[in-house]
Amino acid sequence: MTTTNSLISTAVGIVVAALVTLAVSASSISAGGIRIVAIATFVAFLVNWVAFVPSFLAHTEHYFDITGTMTYLAVIVLSLILADRYDARSVLVTVLVAIWTLRLGIFLFRRVKVAGKDGRFDEMKYRWAWFFMTWTLQGLWVVLTLACAIAIITTDDPKSIGVFAIVGLIVWVVGFAIEAISDQQKSAFKADPVNDGRFITTGLWAWSRHPNYFGEIMLWTGIAIMAIPVLTGWRWVALISPVFVYVLLTRISGLPMLEARGKKRWGAEPAYQDYIANTPVLMMRPPK
Repeated sequence: MTTTNSLISTAVGIVVAALVTLAVSASSISAGGIRIVAIATFVAFLVNWVAFVPSFLAHTEHYFDITGTMTYLAVIVLSLILADRYDARSVLVTVLVAIWTLRLGIFLFRRVKVAGKDGRFDEMKYRWAWFFMTWTLQGLWVVLTLACAIAIITTDDPKSIGVFAIVGLIVWVVGFAIEAISDQQKSAFKADPVNDGRFITTGLWAWSRHPNYFGEIMLWTGIAIMAIPVLTGWRWVALISPVFVYVLLTRISGLPMLEARGKKRWGAEPAYQDYIANTPVLMMRPPK
């Protein structure tokens, strides 16, 4: 990617974050005269921009995922503290986000350490504009993904736990379980020397070619369901959260790359062709 394109993408990411922040800030509470949503957005980018500097100087991607984890935790916990209102829905969503963040962040950090590197960064970590764009987009990822959670915490009209909160919690728990179990199954599969060079078709991976992504989309949908009672006017823009996660994983950085990589590596194998033909790419169903 050229320097110009990287800088344009960086600017677009910041503008999108600003627009979403403006919308979610409607009918939200402030701290020190500043909307908490705006503070959360600023922190999301600041953490990543600070981490970018030593990472670029060392030309390493090893701290990219752990920085994402720190950003999620910093934003959600800071928002709750600044709101200084510990209603059940706000505390619940903070705990859920923290649980998801810690599990996924530790999992991704360990995966990169075991592999020694993340191939996605092989070229970009030596080109400052491209690398900086990637850290900026991670900040945008946090802002958009947390939109519904932040809307819950910062609403000026909090609601008690009700049907939407319960249904959302159930959806989140199921999605989290699917993501965690499928990640563990794939890690165990790769750790077995017998499976070297093979692709996984067992466990939840017999139900979907990407069950971890299905679980990810599902759990953020659960958070969105929990947010519905506190959304009014422009704050409905917060529902971009599960939509963004879906588009990101199925159209941008998730499925397209992994599917292309799989076909390049095993596309000529009859077993892989059979797996592709009989296993949904995302949605889960019992194996045939």
